[in-house]
This record gives sequence, structure tokens and C-alpha cells, in this order.
Amino acid sequence: MERTCYEKPYIAFTQHFCCVLIAQFNERGNLPEGVHRATWKEVCARFGTNQHRQELLFGLNLALFFLKKVGCKGVYLDGSFVTSKEFPKDVDCLWDPMGVNLVILDPAFRCDPPGRNRQKLVFRGDYFPSSFTESVSGLSFLDFFQIDKETGDQKGIVQINLEDYQ
Repeated sequence: MERTCYEKPYIAFTQHFCCVLIAQFNERGNLPEGVHRATWKEVCARFGTNQHRQELLFGLNLALFFLKKVGCKGVYLDGSFVTSKEFPKDVDCLWDPMGVNLVILDPAFRCDPPGRNRQKLVFRGDYFPSSFTESVSGLSFLDFFQIDKETGDQKGIVQINLEDYQ
């Protein structure tokens, strides 16, 4: 029997359907340790559970559009947005700078104060290049994102491949 997952048909001999699902939250409300790959549709379905979260997704969608346009291949999502928190403050996002045309990159993606203010206003979050180092811990932001700030435990983040994003 043929089933579809996100409007793309998938036929398998050993299973009846195929869907990649973002892992369930642990007892602390975080994703399990690791990088959880997801499509834009999966992120919307999983994290767009109320009007507030949908407004944050609107800003993220706009940011992803601009990042893809300048050659960004992928992003990582973190913060309270990818937790069980009902009303997260914002979206925390790392973008992969490899292949990005920095000449035409929207100034909002700069990490100076005017850029950071525009990020929060327009894109409803914080956006950093994944190659940056977090100043206090000395860790890469990619590693820093995977640590629960309250407990120091490892936690999961979400990766979106922008080559598949539309």
C-alpha cells in the first residue's frame, strides 16, 4: 500500500509509510542529545503549536528566505523555541556561513548592535554564524547550543537543510 508523507510518495516493502519525526522532548522539556535533522514543514508542524509560536515561525521563515537567497546551505535552531515551553521568547538560530555571499547578506545578520536589534524586530530571534565562538565558554556556537544552560547537560538542536527549503 502506498502512503504519502508531506505530499511526497514513498513506497517501501517493509513498512507502510515513512515520516521523519523530530524526537520527543525529555523530562526537562528539551530534545534528546544530538542534531535532529528536519524539513521546514516538520519544524512548522512540531513547533507551530499556537499563535505565538506561529508568529515566531513567520520571522524564521523570512530569515531563511534571505539566508537561502545569499547561498546559505543550512541552519540550526535552539533555545526555548525548540523546547516544550508554550510561549518561547524568540528563536535562536545559527546559520552556516560556507558559501554565503557576504557582500549581499542583509545587514540584519551582522552581529553588531543595529543588526541584532533588527534581527529581533524583523526575524523574531537571534541569528549568528555557526562558525562564531561563544565568548564566555570559548565553545563554538554549534557546541554551545547543545548545552542546557541550567544543568550543563547535553541537549538536542534542530538542523534545517536550506537546499530543500522552499
